[in-house]
Amino acid sequence: MPARIHPLPLDRGDCESSSLRIFRHFSTAGLREFELIGMQMRLPKGAVLFQEGAPAGSVAVLCEGQVKVQTTSREGKTVIHKIAMPGEVLGLGAVISGGCHEVTAETLQQAIIKNIRRDEFLSFLSRHGEANMHAARVLSEDYKSAFFDVHHLALAPSAIGRLASVLLDLSRNCSSEANPQRFTMALTHEDLANLAGMSRETVTRMLSRLKRERWIQVHGSSMTILARERLLQLVSNQNDLA
Repeated sequence: MPARIHPLPLDRGDCESSSLRIFRHFSTAGLREFELIGMQMRLPKGAVLFQEGAPAGSVAVLCEGQVKVQTTSREGKTVIHKIAMPGEVLGLGAVISGGCHEVTAETLQQAIIKNIRRDEFLSFLSRHGEANMHAARVLSEDYKSAFFDVHHLALAPSAIGRLASVLLDLSRNCSSEANPQRFTMALTHEDLANLAGMSRETVTRMLSRLKRERWIQVHGSSMTILARERLLQLVSNQNDLA
């Protein structure tokens, strides 16, 4: 069951606008005004930022932590679309279109967000033409990213290839510059299964095989890619463990 949100307001400087995707190369004046709108808060693991089907009343700028973006089918099956990382603006498309959220966003770990009401955000966009262009660019990037994710998973020749593709994506998006092979994986095996389109049992079995082969190393929630080229071969079916 999702955790209740008990927001803790933070100083406005905690979420630096310079790190946000939507404001790359944005004007100094625009950045200053953006820092004055919305409210920053710290959320616990399992907090729901917004629910699928609910009216879009605000956007959530992710400043720190990870958020899983998911949807549920009529049969009750959960599909995770992506893992959002710091710098992303969640709920952007629904707020701009004026509709309901197509997905649910839930924190995977303690997170810091900047919540901005829809009217406040749209007013900011109307005053800054460059912000509209930046928002359109981010939506375009998200669309292309979703397309390529589906493309890679659909064309992966085997289940192990799909899992390898997911792990490589996580390492690219979640690792630090100091150690690009190591990342914190806040996902459960069930979450990984939803991302890769397979059963939890299959994911658990394949992770065990990858660890035995010493292609990955796992310590708690930390995972290190030890053999990136091997995983890339799995994605292209040049080497299949399954």
